[in-house]
Formats: sequence, structure tokens, C-alpha cells
Amino acid sequence: MTADAAARRALELLAERDQTLAVAESLTGGLVAAELTAVPGSSRSFRGSVTAYATDLKGALLGVGATLLAQRGPVDSEVARQMAAGVRAALGSDWGIATTGVAGPGPQDGQPAGTVFVAVSGPDGSEKVTALRLNGSRAEIRRESVRSVLELLVGELHGNARAQDTEQNGGN
Repeated sequence: MTADAAARRALELLAERDQTLAVAESLTGGLVAAELTAVPGSSRSFRGSVTAYATDLKGALLGVGATLLAQRGPVDSEVARQMAAGVRAALGSDWGIATTGVAGPGPQDGQPAGTVFVAVSGPDGSEKVTALRLNGSRAEIRRESVRSVLELLVGELHGNARAQDTEQNGGN
């Protein structure tokens, strides 16, 4: 699925259930928000985004733990998870997604270029983080990170819908 198709599908699923989305971005620098807002009608579900490129902003704006950032650095699965949960809380949305990683061209904080974590935080307390090892140019790594986080969201929205349907139908 392309990034624009994933954005359209995510927004359709959110609109169907009258739910909202917030985005926390680091290495993607606003590209996820741009992909979402390129879809006509996105304002129905998209609340906004925080581009926390600097490490200290991940703590100050998104509630990522200072000890975690000091010990592991900003390129970490738990940082991604906390970013997604933090933006969800900060922007008052049902869902939060996040990207953090190294776009390159060189390593950062001991992590090689292409090391990326994408995360989703849902309304029922569900959270999922995916680690990516991407190849390519800086632009390619950033684009693939956008596509990956949007696909992760679509997958979680589908899973959430199946779980709700099962609950409503007596578990059958």
C-alpha cells in the first residue's frame, strides 16, 4: 500500500467510527501530517501534530521520560511508544501515531541510518511499536517511515474493529 492510499484508508476508518488522530513526528519532520492533510476531508478526523525533532521536545511536549531519553536516546522503541501515547493525550485524540529514528546519511547516537521505530496508541489502551531497518537515501528512509506508520495505524484500526465486532456479537 502506498503512503497516500494508507492515509486515505486510515482517515476513512477513523471517520466511520467518528474517531480522531494525532501525530508525533521526529525524523519525518511533518511528512506524516502532510500526507494526512493532503486527503480531502481529513479535518473530520485529524486533530493535529507535534514535530518534536529535538530530543528535549520529546519530553517537554510529548511526555517521554527524561530518564529513558538519557539512558537510551531518542531512537528507541519505548520512546516511540511514549511519543504516540503522549501526542494522543496532549492533543485529545482517540489515536496517536509516532515516528522516531535516523534518516541519515550518517549514524546518530550510535544508531545507523535507517534505524526507525513507528508506534500507534489506541483508545482501548492498545499500543504497538514496529522496528524498521530501512535502506536508501535520507528521503527514501523518511518516505518509507511515513508509509510504515500509516500502514501500522490501518492494521490496528482493522484489528480494533474486529475486536469491537466480536464483543458486540457475543464473542462468536
